[in-house]
Amino acid sequence: MKTTEKTFDAVAFMHQQRDKLSEKLSKMTKDEIIAYFKTRKAELTIKPSA
Repeated sequence: MKTTEKTFDAVAFMHQQRDKLSEKLSKMTKDEIIAYFKTRKAELTIKPSA
């Protein structure tokens, strides 16, 4: 059986990002959270270009 050494742990990364986001959102009001995600969506959405 061939074994390879992991250079990136996707599960650990996902947990780290979730914890970071949870901490940030816990300090926001409902309206601030909605505004945050609307802003993030606009920043991260890939727009087609010719």
